[in-house]
Formats: sequence, C-alpha cells, structure tokens
Amino acid sequence: MASQIIREWAGIQQFPAATQSRLLELLGKLKQENVNTLTILVMGKGGVGKSSTVNSIIGERAVAVSAFQSETPRPVMVSRSRAGFTLNIIDTPGLVEGGYVNDQSLDLIKKFLLNKTIDVLLYVDRLDAYRVDNLDKQIVKAITDSFGKQIWRRGIVVLTHAQLSPPDGLTYDEFTSRRSDALLKIVRMGARIRKQEMQAASIPVVLVENSGRCNKNESEEKILPSGTAWIPNLVQTITDAVLSGSKGILVDQKLIEGPNPNNRGKLLIPFILAFQYFFVVKRIQKAIKNDIARESRPSWA
Repeated sequence: MASQIIREWAGIQQFPAATQSRLLELLGKLKQENVNTLTILVMGKGGVGKSSTVNSIIGERAVAVSAFQSETPRPVMVSRSRAGFTLNIIDTPGLVEGGYVNDQSLDLIKKFLLNKTIDVLLYVDRLDAYRVDNLDKQIVKAITDSFGKQIWRRGIVVLTHAQLSPPDGLTYDEFTSRRSDALLKIVRMGARIRKQEMQAASIPVVLVENSGRCNKNESEEKILPSGTAWIPNLVQTITDAVLSGSKGILVDQKLIEGPNPNNRGKLLIPFILAFQYFFVVKRIQKAIKNDIARESRPSWA
C-alpha cells in the first residue's frame, strides 16, 4: 500500500486573519504538549455533512461533495502539515443503508483504520433533524461495538445545518439545547454509558454551518446565529478533547476482530463443573448407594 501523501496545509491561509490566528494558537498549544500529529475520525449517517465538515476544517475542497452523491463510497484520509504539525482527518461512508446499520461500511472503515490511532471522533448529525429514534441508537451501538466504549471519551457530537430558524415558540438556544440533549441521551444509551460514568464521559456538542451562505462577523469569520465563530470553536473543542487526559484509540487486529468466540464462556467452565459435581454427580452417587443398600438387605428384614 502506498504511503499517505501529506501536503502542506495551504488551506489555512484561506481563513480570515482572526481564524488563522486562533487556529495557529491552538496548534501551538498541542505542540507544547508534545502532540505533533492529530488524527480525527468523522462518522455518522450519509448526507449529514461529514465531507463538507472535513473541507471546512481543512479550508479547501479536499473531499468531493456532490448533490447527487451524498457520501464518500469508502474511507478517505486527508493529511495536511503545518510548522511540524500533521493533521489527519478521515472521512467515512454513511453508516446506514435501507434503514439499517450497514455492516459492510463498518468493515471497510475498520480495515482502513488498522494500526492507526484515533485521537478524536466526530459523530456528525444534522441540527435540523427534529427527532431521534432507535436507528440512531443502533448506529452509536455499532460504533461502540467496533471501537469500544472508550472512544466516546474522545467523542464530539457535531450538528450541521446550524444556521436555521427554530420552530415557532422556541428560541434558537432552546431548540439547539433540546436537540442536543435528545441526541446525547441516545448516544449514552447506545454506548451503554451508565449514570455514574456520565460526568467523566461528558460529550461536548458543537454546531457548524458549512454552507457558503453562512453569516459572517466583522472579521469575516463564519458565525452561528448565536454569534459564535464556529470553526475556531470546533478546533478548540477538538483540542480540549485531545488534552483531556484520556488516551487515543489504537485500532489493532484484536480490536477489529473483537472477542475470540472460542474463549466465550471459558471463565464459567470451573463453575459449571463444580455445579455438575455437587448438584448432579453427588446426587447420582447418593442414589446409587441407596439402591445398593436396599438390594443388600434380606427380603425378610
């Protein structure tokens, strides 16, 4: 397999000066902590804006996006280098086909990630999706089963299409809060995060707007209706996740293959044997002894 081409991160120069300054500050913060390489995995359903989000972070059209092709057919890693720092972002196929989790897509992603360390997971969905259902839970469960619960310690929920007008009767902040809370509840259920783990496994939510129609502030930065410059905010959240103290996820062969089915239940074998001996074998032995004792008695006894 050919080695990954790492290009100079020229796209960073396309950002407004204020965004450039903030991004370089955050990269410097990572390098101070001896983080010289950052690998971000982007996952979610198809058509939610995964590829567009990758392009927005890079600052260039690194991944093809088409109105007639809602997702990349296979995983793609985009690598950019700046001042001794390497940023890798892995775009992935959508995880749903025909209303079900697409196991073939998951297998493609896992094989692509072999021997790579995932520093941050961006789980992408749309802000303007007005409900969550069991399929969302199954997607999160599939990610958790594939990479382990610990990946959510480096997880960030990204909600795209954030420049919207909320339904009647709700403010923008009220709507985004409700949508975030509903999706986070599903993530915790699908990832099997228990109540006592919730504080330690707090998952941040970041809003993004990839459209060229996104509003801008006086510094020409893309902003949300709340006024937040979302690209620096997203990179800040990624930086915080990396420096949180939790470990990145190394995708090795053992993780891809999962638990060895031949080992399943082996720990229970001693208990099963003990149960059989005391509750089955011992009873049979006692019954045999009783039969022998009865047969040994004289008929007139």
